[in-house]
Order: sequence, then structure tokens, then C-alpha cells
Amino acid sequence: MNKTASTFLNESEVKAADLGHRNTINFNIGKYNTAVKNGKKQFADITTARERAKNVKWRAIENLDKHLEEFESNFIRRGGKVIWAETAEQAREEILAICKAKNCKSVVKSKSMATEEIHLNDFLHEHNIESVETDLGEYIQQLAEEPPYHIVTPAMHKSTQDVADLFHDKLGTSPTLSPEQLTLVARDKLRQKYLDAEVGITGANFVIADIGGVAVTENEGNARLTTSFPKTHIVLVGIEKVLPSITDLALFWPLLATYGTGQQITSYNSIFSGPRQEGETDGPDEMYIIFLDNGRTNLLKDVEAREALYCIRCGSCLNACPVYKNIGGHTYKTTYSGPIGSVITPHLKGVGEYMHLSYASSLCGNCTEVCPVRINLHELLLHNRHKAVEEHHTGGGEKIGWFGWKQACLSRRMMNIVGGKTKNLVIGKLFGSAWGDDERGLPIFAPKSFNQLWKERRK
Repeated sequence: MNKTASTFLNESEVKAADLGHRNTINFNIGKYNTAVKNGKKQFADITTARERAKNVKWRAIENLDKHLEEFESNFIRRGGKVIWAETAEQAREEILAICKAKNCKSVVKSKSMATEEIHLNDFLHEHNIESVETDLGEYIQQLAEEPPYHIVTPAMHKSTQDVADLFHDKLGTSPTLSPEQLTLVARDKLRQKYLDAEVGITGANFVIADIGGVAVTENEGNARLTTSFPKTHIVLVGIEKVLPSITDLALFWPLLATYGTGQQITSYNSIFSGPRQEGETDGPDEMYIIFLDNGRTNLLKDVEAREALYCIRCGSCLNACPVYKNIGGHTYKTTYSGPIGSVITPHLKGVGEYMHLSYASSLCGNCTEVCPVRINLHELLLHNRHKAVEEHHTGGGEKIGWFGWKQACLSRRMMNIVGGKTKNLVIGKLFGSAWGDDERGLPIFAPKSFNQLWKERRK
């Protein structure tokens, strides 16, 4: 077992026993579930809407090269600049080059998982450039010096009092502030940052090929401020975020809102299609799109796993996953946690080091059930497990053990060779340390099998 997997197992055991953490997460996810139930009412046929969305993403990914080229052509026509980054390192260097060209000392960022993926904040800090998160949840996490806990709600694991205590420690405010007062404090602290920053950086929820536009969805207005005040706007986005047409947003915006936060539509939905044009009063002087690969073509070339690229980052699979709700987002030690993270991370960062995530699942299928674009997540987890075995990332002892287990389970005669006491002893030796701890008990075999009892009864 590698160090990454060992750390994951150890931290999972600790976090699963943390009842305070579990109560906070269950409370927040409970509110989410209620909101989503109401949000779905806007759809006359939610199943058909999800199937149509999956078909749109299927067409987009199957023709990804053509759509990306179409976007590039349309975006450049309006004065934008497109950069292609194969790795995280290339993306960071391109952003740094732009910042240096603008003599940038300060950057404001709206919520972006892609920038988290390349660890942009730390990189800019190393080069004496201040990078400030402007989304409230991300701002809280930045103050706490923690990565996002959740794809959509970065500070889901923190209670109101946790945030009040954090603001008290970092900003000197009263530890008794209400959520509304805490929000006003953050707003006051961030206002000047927008005015001071030379560069604004955002992600993108969708990239629209036929108009060369970037669609950004938010609830706080910070993305609009990030793209309005600084003279330079940089968008970092994964290559898979493409939609063929602007008309697709009529389906995807409500789906993302409903499954992301339970809303019918989010508060602010913006489309950026280049820098400020002649005669326009608002917008940046320059706009850059950096398309990030960083392992996504590994998923693209895997015909079975390619479906994971349909993900619209709503976070619904995290909220439905019993494993995520017990061990939390930080335990995964990856940018993308939960079921979707367990599926894509081994492809993005290497099967050998991250294959353990695909085993961190009950395979209940709830993630697949709630996915708005109907990604077969639990089947892709099984695909990853198969891939790990085929590529010889499992140990020889494990292979021998499962081979013996298979042979025994396929033979009733072999299963009945020993009685219940011997079976209990063997199971205890093999799985005692992994399963039979203080919180959980091992299964107990009866002295006689059902097969034996049936034969005795028939005599």
C-alpha cells in the first residue's frame, strides 16, 4: 500500500468517528436536499431533461476538437487571446507571464476549481503576487489556510460559530457575529481588493463554442466584480467544459442551479465573449482563455471512462455519497472529492497512487441516481478498479488471496470442508485489523452451513 492510500485510510478512520463533523455535514446536506426537491419542480419531466443534457455533453465530448477550434476562432475574432496548457505547470507559467507583463502585484479570483487544481494561489504567493479569493466560502477557506471542502460549497464543514471564531482570530471581529454580519465584514474587506487588483481570474461553468463565449454562474456577484474592475481578465478552464451552442444554456443553467444549490436559477449568470469592444463602457482591456488539459486527455482516450468528462461540477454526487458524508472532503487529499473525484483523479494524477479512491465506495449507486447528466459513476468506479488490476497496481498477495476466495466460493464442497469456528478464525486473521475494530464487528459464521442443515433435514 502506498503512502497516499495509507494516509487516506488513517484519516478516514479518524474523521468517520468525529460525530461533531458528521452532525454539521448532515445538517447542511439536509438543507440542500430540501432545496433540491423544490428546485426540481420547475421541470415538467426531470428525467427527460437529464437525458437531453447527457446527449448534449456526449456530442460535445465526441467532437471536442472541433468545438474547441470553433470557440477559439470566434473568441479571437472579438479580440480575445487563447492559450493551451497541457500541464498544471504550463498553466501556472502562462498566468505568471501575463501578470508580470502587467506589473501585477495583486490578483482577485472568483470561485474556480481549475485554479485549485493547479494550486495557483500558492504559486502566485511564491512570486510575491497577492491572490485574494472573493467568493465568501473560498475567502473563509483562504483565511483558514485550508483547501475547499466541497466543489460547490467550499466551507460546508464549518458552522456559523466556526466562521465567527475564524474571523475573530484573523480579522479581529467579535466572536458573536451573525451570518449576515460576517458577510458584511467580508464584503468590506474585499471591496478595496477589486479596486487595487491589476488582474482578475475566473473559472468557467461552460464554454460556448458557437459564439466564443464563457458562461459564469454565481450567487454573490463577486465574479462580475472580478471581471469588471481589473484591466485584465484571465479565464482558466478545463477543455471538457464546452457546450456546442448558446441555446444549450436554457437547459444547463437550470440543471446546474437545481442540482448545485436547489435554486431554479442562480442569482448572476454572465457570458463573457472577449475584452471590451469599441463603444462599450464596461469590461477589461484584455481577456485571455487558458484551456487546461492536465490529464483530461487520459480520460478522453479511455472510451469507457470518457463519460466522466460530462460532469458539470454541481456537487450533487458528493451530497448523496455515504462515504463522503462520513469522511468529508479534505480526507481525499485531492481537488475533486466524492464519487466524481474518485472516478477522475486516478486518470488525472495516476492510477498507481490514487487507485484507492475508486475502492472508497459502497457502490450503492446513489451518485449515479442524482447526477444531472446521468453519468454512470458507480460503474466507472468498477472500471477504475478493473483498470488498476489490469495494469498490475495491486499486490501479488492480494491477487492470490482473491483467487483463493473465488475458488472457494465457486465450490460448495470446498466451502463445507471446515466448520463455522475455522471460518471465523480465518476471517479474523485476514480482515480483523481492517474491519474488526471497536466500532464494527466481524460477520459470524454459523456452526453449520445452510447446505449442511438442508441435507440433514432431508434425511
